[in-house]
Amino acid sequence: MSSCEIHQERRETMSKFTSFVRRAPKRFSALVAIVAAAIIIPVAVNAYGPERATFTYENPAPYVTFNSITNNPKVGDERNFVRVKEDSTTTTYGKDVTLQPGKTYQVEVYYHNNAASNLNASGVGIAKDVSLRMQMPASIAAGASDTVDGFINSSNANPTSVWDSANLKNGSTGAVALRYVAGSAKVTSNGAVNGATLPDAFLTTGTPLGYDALNGTLPGCNQYAGYVTYKFTVVQPNFTVEKTVSVDGGKTYVKSGATTPGSTVIYKVGYTNTGSTQQDNVTLSDKLPAGVTYVQGSSLIANSKTSGKYEATSDGITTTGLNIGSYAPNGGNAFFKFSAKAPAADTLKCGVNTFTNTARATTSGGYKESSADITITKECVPGTPPPVTPPVTPPELPRTGMSENIVAVIGLGAIVASVAYYIASRRALNQ
Repeated sequence: MSSCEIHQERRETMSKFTSFVRRAPKRFSALVAIVAAAIIIPVAVNAYGPERATFTYENPAPYVTFNSITNNPKVGDERNFVRVKEDSTTTTYGKDVTLQPGKTYQVEVYYHNNAASNLNASGVGIAKDVSLRMQMPASIAAGASDTVDGFINSSNANPTSVWDSANLKNGSTGAVALRYVAGSAKVTSNGAVNGATLPDAFLTTGTPLGYDALNGTLPGCNQYAGYVTYKFTVVQPNFTVEKTVSVDGGKTYVKSGATTPGSTVIYKVGYTNTGSTQQDNVTLSDKLPAGVTYVQGSSLIANSKTSGKYEATSDGITTTGLNIGSYAPNGGNAFFKFSAKAPAADTLKCGVNTFTNTARATTSGGYKESSADITITKECVPGTPPPVTPPVTPPELPRTGMSENIVAVIGLGAIVASVAYYIASRRALNQ
């Protein structure tokens, strides 16, 4: 006898018992009702839908409908058909889980065509075009919550689509990403599809379910029910970038160093993948301040590909940036060095000149920056002051007082007397 035939027999027995209770005295009926109420497990309100007619394990549906039995011995209320747990043998499936970076989780989806088994022979109880579609968030912000949702669809079911959700809470202090574990979606069934792997389409457009094959055909009755399970990992992309400078030829590296005009300094950029997922196509770029010039051919890189030793690499870090490859989670790193010339003295102002250099590391999760400084002090010697021209003393001006006038008159009289004497002398000689 099949399980569905056994269930049919149980339903007939239950029907006889119900008729007996109806014919029994009222006090006995009340006692039976109290006992029944005591053993019924209350159904929690969950994010399933749509609202639909419900059935019991003993009295299944008279038509094709999915996951509408409320007392399934294995799963309880079938409307809660999406459950989740940490991927461990010591954990159990539930409706809520707190996610932690670096861990793997497993989702379980139960599917069951609730049509009575005696409808299969006529074809009325066989569900057609049955498919499963799942959706889950790509990422969840720090401290936030989201859901993983399952949709079971059938073209001749009533309703044609049912859905349910399980709750995911990010228990870390940073954003996390959810990554499906490729090839992990498996079917558990009593039929030929047991152990089958579902294609990745179950996370996008949906994929067919079935019993004899994954062809969308599923008869009614519990023996044709099944599970789909799949895994996802929680990753937390994160990284650090550190910029330093050496003003002593690479002996020591600091965040700020004093140097001289026209000297050569060495910049170093350190990148480390501190997240729980591999980071691909990491790009480094460096913005030099005005006056500081890159020394062509000076770029060196050290990472796992170079066995940790510095090797020459392409120029371009100060222009277009450089793709330095992929880095493993939890510590994959790279170090990049290049040389640059400090500005000449004639371009500097008097006093302390500070030049800030900023490096940027860019990944699929965003970018981070770090800076280092060089300082140059220019001593300005005061210039020779222009010669001081002594003031010119002007000549003494003529005096015009009373005594000066008397002297002038006497002098004039002497001149007149001399002229008169000269004329008289000339006349005497002529006589």
